[in-house]
Amino acid sequence: MGKQLYITTAIPYANAKPHIGNAMDYLLADIWARYWRQTGRQVRFSVGTDEHGNKIAAKAQEAGLDPQAYVDSMYGNFETMMKALGASYTDFVRTTDAHHRGAVQYIWQQLEPHIYKHAYEGWYCVGCEAFVTDKEAEVNNDVCPDHHQPYQRLSEENYYLRASDFTAQIREAIESGKMEILPEYRKREFLELIRDGVQDVSISRPRRNLTWGVGVPGDDSQVMYVWLDALANYLTVIGYPDRPEWREFWPANVQVIGKDILRFHAGIWPAMLLGLDLPLPKRLLVHGHVNVGGAKMSKTIGNVIDPMEIIQGYGVDAFRYFFARHIPTMDDGDFTWERFEASYNGELANDLGNLIQRVAGMITRYQAGVIGDVQDTEHDMGAYHTAMEHCQFDRAFDEIWNSVRALNQYIDQVKPWEVAKKRDHDTEAAEHLAEILGYAANTLRQIADLLTPFLPDTAANIHAIFADGVAHPSEPLFPRIYLHTPDPRAPKETK
Repeated sequence: MGKQLYITTAIPYANAKPHIGNAMDYLLADIWARYWRQTGRQVRFSVGTDEHGNKIAAKAQEAGLDPQAYVDSMYGNFETMMKALGASYTDFVRTTDAHHRGAVQYIWQQLEPHIYKHAYEGWYCVGCEAFVTDKEAEVNNDVCPDHHQPYQRLSEENYYLRASDFTAQIREAIESGKMEILPEYRKREFLELIRDGVQDVSISRPRRNLTWGVGVPGDDSQVMYVWLDALANYLTVIGYPDRPEWREFWPANVQVIGKDILRFHAGIWPAMLLGLDLPLPKRLLVHGHVNVGGAKMSKTIGNVIDPMEIIQGYGVDAFRYFFARHIPTMDDGDFTWERFEASYNGELANDLGNLIQRVAGMITRYQAGVIGDVQDTEHDMGAYHTAMEHCQFDRAFDEIWNSVRALNQYIDQVKPWEVAKKRDHDTEAAEHLAEILGYAANTLRQIADLLTPFLPDTAANIHAIFADGVAHPSEPLFPRIYLHTPDPRAPKETK
């Protein structure tokens, strides 16, 4: 892997508040970016908002605003959440930016050898901003399974990208791993989807049906369809085509996406890149959905979880901990307040937070805060690094927690408080105690290094507590919190 790396996240529509799926994009990309920065790499990490299309125009009309004023008022919600989450992004793109709009028109012109005009009649989902085949509509009983809205029957003349021109190259890139799709079963699903070839795709709509978007060069009657406009952001945000530095970072090393947009990123996007004579991204990291108590999040059901509520109630590292460790990186996961609080209070507060306090407290109490000189003990973290390099972040986190639990067990076994009783009249006991506590402090510093991509604030706090050869006891890093479940320490009511 080179010195300069690039990771992207999908850009959400700026027509609603950010949700857990958006947060998962930013969290996974941030873990990857921080891990590689630790190795001395320069990482660009892009985020942004998708601000064109009929959904935006409709929401703007509801709000009594013109579309540009509406998206100007909305995109900041995503910026606020990214910052609250601690996402260390370097680039933020809005598809209404002048540079992006101009670059997208340039891309259209470069793709013209693969563009044709065609009259189309078929099914369309407003929520997905996508056409579906008659077969898909039939399988879904003419209702979009994601948006629970009936498909619309449309008849219009559009421009099409002849994505089928690139079927063989796309298939070969995926099968050979030149464009890796993780997890493997998502790769197999997509290859099955294109068994009969990559389908040509509509890339414009008549201006009478789509008013808010980038105009088609040379044809004022047509507006670019949202997917061509949105997908181009991964290039335009790093300066394509007119800022030379984009060449230092493309192709992207990892593109983080949700499973519901894989077909766009593994089909349309590679076709665009091949039409531009550009290399394909090296890896698509596909995460699943976060359910709540086994049910899909739904405003109708009323089970939507607001990421900001968790961050404000428990702290950013509590959010990062649960969603990085207890939600599978590459599969669907499940959230309940009971599971979340059990992991916070039982694992973060007890396994880690209490461990830090015990070690710092004993060094202060028994050694006047001085951490004894001991040879650094390097733990074998090969499995951690392998998992990180393969974007298996939940597995990597489990490896860290094995070290946390092993250190707890070590302290319980060697009982430094018992050794401390003998130190005044036993030189060997005093040396042994210094070794025990020095080993514990060093191990916690190593754990902090491993935690840096996941819990950056916690990692920095651990290093501060055991800095400069002195232990600095602090307030609990994770005070116990019971906002949604009963506190087991509370006195029981008596009749």
